[in-house]
Amino acid sequence: MAQLPAPAALVHEWFTPRSVGGSELVVRELDQLLGQPPLFALVDGESRRRGSWLQGRTIHTSFIQGLPWGVSHVQQYLPLLPLAMEQLDLSGASLVLSSSHLVAKGVLTSPDQCHVSYVHTPVRYAWDQMHAYLRQSALARRGLGPLIRWQLHRLRQWDVLSAQRPDALIANSRFTAARIQRYWGRSAAVVHPPVAVERFRWDQPRDDVYLCLCRLVPYKRVDLVVEAFNRTGLPLVVIGDGPERNRLEALAGPTVTLLGRQGQTEVNGWLARCRAYVYAGLEDFGIAPLEAMAAGAPVIGLGQGGLLDTVRCIARGDSQPTGLLFPEQRVASLVAALEQFEAQRLWTQLPAESLRHWAEQFSPERFRQRMAAAIQHAWGEHQRELAQRSRALSVPLV
Repeated sequence: MAQLPAPAALVHEWFTPRSVGGSELVVRELDQLLGQPPLFALVDGESRRRGSWLQGRTIHTSFIQGLPWGVSHVQQYLPLLPLAMEQLDLSGASLVLSSSHLVAKGVLTSPDQCHVSYVHTPVRYAWDQMHAYLRQSALARRGLGPLIRWQLHRLRQWDVLSAQRPDALIANSRFTAARIQRYWGRSAAVVHPPVAVERFRWDQPRDDVYLCLCRLVPYKRVDLVVEAFNRTGLPLVVIGDGPERNRLEALAGPTVTLLGRQGQTEVNGWLARCRAYVYAGLEDFGIAPLEAMAAGAPVIGLGQGGLLDTVRCIARGDSQPTGLLFPEQRVASLVAALEQFEAQRLWTQLPAESLRHWAEQFSPERFRQRMAAAIQHAWGEHQRELAQRSRALSVPLV
């Protein structure tokens, strides 16, 4: 792997125990790739937490760190976050790498600095999912809808403006790249996030139970999955917790079991023995389906969004299929897919070893290789622009 430019700086929105997901896995890999560079974030709740991968690290933070509940509830200061991100001083870095799902791409850099932004998503609730967000917002139901709409309008304006600042954008999927093009008017390279495939066993005996594993929040559409299994009578285990749990428990029929939050050992065990992993959410990428494939489980998922990059559909004749995609985010569409999966015994045509082999294409090592190449390309383009600018300045004025 070629030597990356130095000195570098790594920027992420926030580091808190409440936010440990796919974007944090990306940041951890980027940190290793850059040789543990200086870290910048709006808030830091990790460097002093025992057992955290960031324990003992110095993280440069914004003024949000000192506000009441700033660390634990950073998103409550949403109107201030663009301003706060712009106050971070990155002047000591030649290369700035930001990991952005909200405001990190908006850091201020000079023309001599190269800024590469890895984009997990344009702000969902400010763009295509705004109306769904407002329908679910408790504040909107209390009469603050017009104020929230105004704030999201201003956020969209800043989002487009700040998206022009990085020298290069890298998207986590083709779906995200398409949204970047539509909302920001910019093209983006695609580098898929890393998946810790080595954490999973794929060679275990499998049961006849299906598994749904995710946070129980509205946009994941676990209600659609539960209703589909109520109709088919097939056994389903749901693992996860969140604000939707009580509603889902009330909706669940006799063949649906909600286990709540489980430890990593239990989760890995269920992934290793389930008949298939079922997912109905519209994702920018979706790491959990790939984790299921790493554990040898085929995926039955919504054929939209990021899953189109990761699930190869057996019904449409994809080479080396890894699952079955259903076309619409409706109960009837998932029911039809489940009935097809059972009637044709499709799991027998999707061997666990083949699924694991496909998931290995998304390993952390592959991610680091692809990111290093993308950063080197952006750095080379930036250096060429600097050279052209220098030559232009050296031409005497007439």
